[in-house]
Amino acid sequence: MASPPEHPPTPTPYGTPEAPRIAVRGEAHLEVDPEIARIGITVSARGTDRKDALNHLTRRNTTALDLMNTYGDAIEKLETGSFSITPELTKHGRGERIRAYHGTVHITAELTDFTALGELTTRLADLDLTRVDGPWWALRPDSPAHRRARQQAVHEAVQRAREYAEALGTTLAALVELADIGAENAQPYSMEAQSRSMRTTSFDAAALDQPPALDLEPERQHVHAQVNARFTMSPPAL
Repeated sequence: MASPPEHPPTPTPYGTPEAPRIAVRGEAHLEVDPEIARIGITVSARGTDRKDALNHLTRRNTTALDLMNTYGDAIEKLETGSFSITPELTKHGRGERIRAYHGTVHITAELTDFTALGELTTRLADLDLTRVDGPWWALRPDSPAHRRARQQAVHEAVQRAREYAEALGTTLAALVELADIGAENAQPYSMEAQSRSMRTTSFDAAALDQPPALDLEPERQHVHAQVNARFTMSPPAL
């Protein structure tokens, strides 16, 4: 009669005296320069009738887009987010009488050339009924900084586990588990000045009949990564 197949013993979550386990956490925090800057542009118009408001809005939207298109590769992405045309009713009197129409267009621009950012921002803000918000600094989703942070977190976990094993007079034997518990762009810890400043270029504003460029200082980005790791080690002599 054939004997039943042997099954390997189920490993216990806490290891065994013959193969003790070490559980550690590795963390990394990097502070790096931003790679992109986003600004929001809101173009507005008002008219006594719908067609009048739309004509003003179309003209101002085209002016803003034409201005941004002159910056070429400095603007990596240009998107129109939303458009609205809203009637304004009179506050007094009976009935629904329309006093005027308000129109808005929201545009988002993503720049990689920070030297052009300050100049573009002020030139946009100088346009009629145009609002500029931002900039919002960020890293690309595939930024090498995220990879460096994850690798650094793993290296720290291995180093920490080795130190625990050395404290027991033994060495690591094998990696049992490596769990990624988060690697993301965290909120900045402070609004301190950057170690490396990026300044906008200057130009003759009077000759161009334009406002001077804003001197914008990019906000440093904080990248955080954490991993949980479990190792087995050779049995220590206690």
